[in-house]
Amino acid sequence: MADTKREIERKYEAEDSGLPDLTGVPGVANVVDKGVAHLDATYYDTADERLAATSVTLRRRTGGSDAGWHLKFPVGPDTRDEIHAPLSDTLPGELAGLVRSRVRDAELVPLVRLRSERDVRHLVDAEGRLLAEVSVDTVHAERLTAGGGAAQWTEMEVELADGGDPAFLDKVEKRLRKAGVRPSKSPSKLARALAETAPRKRRPAAETGEPVTAADHVLAYVRVQRDAIVALDPAVRRDAEDAVHSMRVATRRLRSTFKSFPDILDRAVTDPVADELKWLAGELGLDRDREVLAARLTAALDEVPDDLVRGPVGERLRGWSSAEHHTARGRLLGILDSRRHLALLDTLDALIADPPLLKAAGKKPGKPLAAAVNKDFRKVARLVERALELEPGSERDVAVHEARKKAKRARYAAEAAEPALGKPAKTMLKSMKSLQKLLGEHQDSVMARQTLRELSAVAHAAGESAFTYGLLHEREEQRALRTEAELPGLWKEIRGTIAGL
Repeated sequence: MADTKREIERKYEAEDSGLPDLTGVPGVANVVDKGVAHLDATYYDTADERLAATSVTLRRRTGGSDAGWHLKFPVGPDTRDEIHAPLSDTLPGELAGLVRSRVRDAELVPLVRLRSERDVRHLVDAEGRLLAEVSVDTVHAERLTAGGGAAQWTEMEVELADGGDPAFLDKVEKRLRKAGVRPSKSPSKLARALAETAPRKRRPAAETGEPVTAADHVLAYVRVQRDAIVALDPAVRRDAEDAVHSMRVATRRLRSTFKSFPDILDRAVTDPVADELKWLAGELGLDRDREVLAARLTAALDEVPDDLVRGPVGERLRGWSSAEHHTARGRLLGILDSRRHLALLDTLDALIADPPLLKAAGKKPGKPLAAAVNKDFRKVARLVERALELEPGSERDVAVHEARKKAKRARYAAEAAEPALGKPAKTMLKSMKSLQKLLGEHQDSVMARQTLRELSAVAHAAGESAFTYGLLHEREEQRALRTEAELPGLWKEIRGTIAGL
């Protein structure tokens, strides 16, 4: 079973003089010598270094106190999530799954071997509590693929203790800089090893440059969403907070982009991709929609006085939520490993590498992007105004929901266009976000009422009172009416703000 740890550390260039005296660092009462560890790590990647390209590292290491398989994902500056699995001859299946979105069908091969002599010190406070671990590593790197070389260097690492204050690393760095120690130019041992042991003839990385044409802006947005889907895959597998929602949003942004810019990207090519993105978003939504509904209904139930709660409503709601979550999650993990999902990722890569550009793609971005955003806004306007003409009821509910979906598309189109169009696109984005939020509240109420009717029927069949479900249903209906009452004012404000891009 793999364990996850948040690792916060900084790397420095180390000279032959070794570790400076760190007893003067504020908060440090003692520097404890923990001896020298001998570490032997083999790093794995695809032949074209897909993991390294996104700063993900996968290694099998022996020696030291944490021998085993280590998979590291970047989180932010100086911060990574390290997932550790016990030592074995082959890559554990759980870790293989976490890199599948990047690796796909490519083989993971031994890429680099790093042997390190690690001289370790613990910085502790007056009560003997660990503040940080400091090590001086003498590293021997060897490229394991054909044509590679070897390298050797010495570096210093300062790793914050679990639960420590990251500001402590600033104090240590201040002392190190005074002693002439400078931050490392390389973000990791592997990155430095790859650079220093690379074959002489190495293909340079592609240079994208600044967006110039309409296509440049649209494709830049497409790349960001593709990258988000790939990067979020491991977080979804680990059931990280908000990961499913974030991946679903990325799929929607991509699909909307293909539909919003048909004069730039040929829909004969992008429509089948959009269909697959719709499928993926639907699978992601099975769990997410229930999660949102469960939170909404639980909060609503908490507001009901105890004397109006008839029967085991809370228990039934929790049981429904838990059962649905486990069922949906098992299905979702299967989807992420499916040939269909991996083929979608390959298709997105191919589309970005060889985009189906049309005539407008090569034009300056202003007019084509503005025309696309304005077209999406006009669709929103027609749907909102139709909804406002209808009486409250199911037909109006459907019209409001359709307007919400189109508001999302206009918002995403404005996001893609904002770097080129500036303030007008930003205004459109802000307006569509406000509209989407209001209409989303209405749709959540519609779905909550549907769920309450279903739960009520189950409770009634079990001989339980349906009174509380009816009470919650009535409250949800009133919430929907309030959002409908707010819509005319918000829409009038939006129409007064947006005169077209």
